[in-house]
Amino acid sequence: MTYFTILHWIALFILLVLFVLLSLVALKQTNKKILISMLFSNFLVITMLAIFSMFVLDKYTKIAKLESMTQKRILMTESLTLSGKIRNIGNFDIGKCVLEVKLVNNAMSGGDVSGSQIFSPSGFDFFTSKKKNSRPSTVLNEFIIAKNFRQGELRNFSVSMKYPPYFQKPFMNYKLYCR
Repeated sequence: MTYFTILHWIALFILLVLFVLLSLVALKQTNKKILISMLFSNFLVITMLAIFSMFVLDKYTKIAKLESMTQKRILMTESLTLSGKIRNIGNFDIGKCVLEVKLVNNAMSGGDVSGSQIFSPSGFDFFTSKKKNSRPSTVLNEFIIAKNFRQGELRNFSVSMKYPPYFQKPFMNYKLYCR
């Protein structure tokens, strides 16, 4: 569940008032075709502004920070475990926080590098069959690490993901998205 802050409600109220005012201006039009096109474009523009403003407000009001991140590779199960703490440093409650972990193999460090390890097209997967022994050079996983996260709260988390055994000197990048 995503939480609407007071700023979300104010933005929606302002856009509703703007919609009503622009609709009243459009209703003064005597030509039916122009009236319908003005009402439709008014609705379309205000709807797009509302959606865009909700995303922008979420970005700047729902702020969290990762702390004490540790990573451990478990050879027995060929997995990677990430653990740490997440803190809500914003002034509002957060519905959920998603941790996106991207693991990229450093293909240039291997001695035998083929073109398929560096680049593999992904646009036509429907028409081409994937090889059973294909080795993707990038692994991307998303984990929900916090739900119903209160203002100023600190939580521990731990996530585990498969670690490809053929990776050599991988690079890990993680991003936090809160809504």
